[in-house]
Amino acid sequence: MILLENLSNGLVEALIAGLMMVINLLPDALSAPFSYNFMQRALLTSILVGAICGMLSCYVVLKRWSLLGDAISHAVLPGVAIAYLLGWPFFVGAFITGALTSVGIGAIERHTRIKSDAAMGLMFTGAFALGIVIISKISSSTHLMHILFGNVLGVQQSALLLTLVAGVIALLTVWLAYRPLLLYTFDPQQAQALGFNTSVIHYGLILLLTLTIVASLETVGIILVVAMLITPGATAHLLTERFAVMMAISVTIGVVSAIVGLLLSVTFDVASGGAIVLVATGIFLLTLLAAPRHGLVARQWRLRRQQH
Repeated sequence: MILLENLSNGLVEALIAGLMMVINLLPDALSAPFSYNFMQRALLTSILVGAICGMLSCYVVLKRWSLLGDAISHAVLPGVAIAYLLGWPFFVGAFITGALTSVGIGAIERHTRIKSDAAMGLMFTGAFALGIVIISKISSSTHLMHILFGNVLGVQQSALLLTLVAGVIALLTVWLAYRPLLLYTFDPQQAQALGFNTSVIHYGLILLLTLTIVASLETVGIILVVAMLITPGATAHLLTERFAVMMAISVTIGVVSAIVGLLLSVTFDVASGGAIVLVATGIFLLTLLAAPRHGLVARQWRLRRQQH
């Protein structure tokens, strides 16, 4: 156990050292805040979350699962509260309730007349309400509020390691199951006809989203992580028609939003999670206007050319 802890700490230190080699190339005004250890941990965690959310954001956008991400993010709250009361790690309670909610949504959708959007709404509002009730009975809820709004500047080593593990799992899963996931995203019927188990792919992707959301709890919070699972992919979707390129653009947007948002949060003393999401939203709005093919400006220009 001690050996594993030393190895994980050494890995984090190596990653931070490599990251700081890049940061030190920046002007002093930008690199100065990262001379502190807590800022280095916050930067690495933010980059990891931005990359993971950016990668999975493509599936969320193309599958039209935006409400599902919202459902899972809210459903983990009672698990967090119960884990706090029992003295368990937040990850355990959050992942269990998130996974149960995901399975519950699928069961309601497949075995009743209730459609998917209604099933998601029913499950996440009920779970979120239960979490609020439990939190209201806890005398000190300050730390739990960080779960709602994020506190990346105070991220602990354990949370950083959890984010790193979640990132590795997500990356390996997408890499090893790239073709089945791609087929399922665009044409589930064809994927099933080719012999892939679409139920396993469906629930596997949902559990991967749940893991990502749980790993992002202490970074951008359960409320704002939904935006990071939607905005990068939506922005990339306006810029390209190719899935691999879309994923690369989405990951880049997630990482850039995390870095710039973290810098802005320190400079202007504002909430880190909110700043990160606002940067991502700003990139989306700029892309919505100026995208070469699907931007509003390009669309208006084509309409005027057709009229003349």
